[in-house]
Amino acid sequence: MIRRMKIVKGLAPEASESAGDTPTMRLFALLEVMAAKDLRYSLQGLVEETGLPKPTLHRMLQQLEGAGLLQREGDGRHYGIGTRLRRLAENLLLNDSLHGARHTVLRQLVEEIGESCNLTAISGSEVVYLDRVETAAPLRFYLHSGSRVPVHCSASGKIFLAQMSLAQRRRLLSNAPLEPYTPKTLTDPEALKKEVQRVRKDGFAIDNEEFLPGLLCIAALVPSGDDGPSNLCIAVQAPIMRLDVAKAKTLLPALQRAAQALSRIDADAGTDRAQA
Repeated sequence: MIRRMKIVKGLAPEASESAGDTPTMRLFALLEVMAAKDLRYSLQGLVEETGLPKPTLHRMLQQLEGAGLLQREGDGRHYGIGTRLRRLAENLLLNDSLHGARHTVLRQLVEEIGESCNLTAISGSEVVYLDRVETAAPLRFYLHSGSRVPVHCSASGKIFLAQMSLAQRRRLLSNAPLEPYTPKTLTDPEALKKEVQRVRKDGFAIDNEEFLPGLLCIAALVPSGDDGPSNLCIAVQAPIMRLDVAKAKTLLPALQRAAQALSRIDADAGTDRAQA
């Protein structure tokens, strides 16, 4: 079970490499399990869900209850989300104007071009979807926020690779095998190197059925405010029956306008933080 793995390791697998197995992360992982479903868990129920020993879980629940992050129900046997954790979630939603502003840009871009768009960042050897707005068209590929795709066969990944120095790319790709996801995936290091050089020159990247058969994607970098490397990319995705390479290139002006709008949002947020 994935959840069992998360708790035993103390955190989600994608975070384990950087954060390590610590008591704090084990508590956080337990909160993730309990927040994922609209349920009230008993101690025994959590033992079955996580695979952890009952004494360990009992101690963790006591710590979280004492901190106000969990609360015991009226029957004394079941646990639910505490007031402090609920307030934290509400404050995140209320104060996350940056996410709301970015999402508005994505939504407007989708309305303009009629295809699904997403905002991504690089995390290790993968690209993670920070946000996504789907097209209303009935035929589409569903990739939700939090989805991860490899750098070597995604348009956004190529953009991020093009920002790196040769030494950085070698270090990253030496630990990330160029796995073939489709017959079109670039698995030859020299071919990928030439593709990254082209992306660096052109300023955009295309995934032409390299990650999923039938899916084409075009991506552009969101410029950083200080002209340094950026960890944000905006992309358009569509089935090849609606979007070929030539048509994708005609979407570049709209994509780049959206990238500039996102860059201004980040710059304004940075100014606000500096003045706070």
